[in-house]
Amino acid sequence: MNSTVTVKYQTTIPKAVREQLGISINDALEWIVEKGKVVVSPVHSSFLQYRGSVKTGAGDIAADIQLARAVRMEKYR
Repeated sequence: MNSTVTVKYQTTIPKAVREQLGISINDALEWIVEKGKVVVSPVHSSFLQYRGSVKTGAGDIAADIQLARAVRMEKYR
């Protein structure tokens, strides 16, 4: 497969490559030059590996807002 580099040094990733690597819009790519060749790899976010590590409770949003406002007002007193 081939793609062309534009005057802005942009190129299109062929659809077959995008599908095989699971690349979608706004994904990051890592570019490495090895022995005169370019290796491009998708950088998949590891954000979801932390799912469940922060424990949250029911909470009271109205009370939290009032507390935050009170703390902020202390700066001006």
